[in-house]
Amino acid sequence: MAKIHINIGSNQNREANIAGAIDYLRLNFADIKISDIFESPAEGFEGDDFYNVGVNASTELSVEDVNAVLKNIEKTFGRDRTQPKFSSRLIDLDLVTYEQIVDIELNLPRDDIMLYSFVLAPLAQLSGADTHPLEKQTYQQLWQDFQINNQFELSQYNIEKIL
Repeated sequence: MAKIHINIGSNQNREANIAGAIDYLRLNFADIKISDIFESPAEGFEGDDFYNVGVNASTELSVEDVNAVLKNIEKTFGRDRTQPKFSSRLIDLDLVTYEQIVDIELNLPRDDIMLYSFVLAPLAQLSGADTHPLEKQTYQQLWQDFQINNQFELSQYNIEKIL
């Protein structure tokens, strides 16, 4: 079984959409572990604040099949993929890591890890001792460095708030 990390984000009907997405992830993957909720302002556009949650899971599916499952879940929630990259989202599910696979075409590990607190914080919370395959540092070390080197707004809530 492969260990994967998925990031879920929403800034529209946030609580219901994230809770619903987690329910679907439970139907498709094993050993689900869920981070706290991380709230942050919209990036790259004016919009409502986002909730982001990290999910660790196990799967026997290939990377391509995991991505297909995530896109199907987004479609179920009405995600419109014709919208600009930086825009409001009903739901956004991104495969952030798949074991220690490095694949530029599949964006694994996802570049967003090193760019956005709302991706790195849940990953550090759930997989802090794991090492980023390119950076050769643990996610906890990367998170500590990120906090020192960046100014950002990020609020943290227990996931029980929405589940």
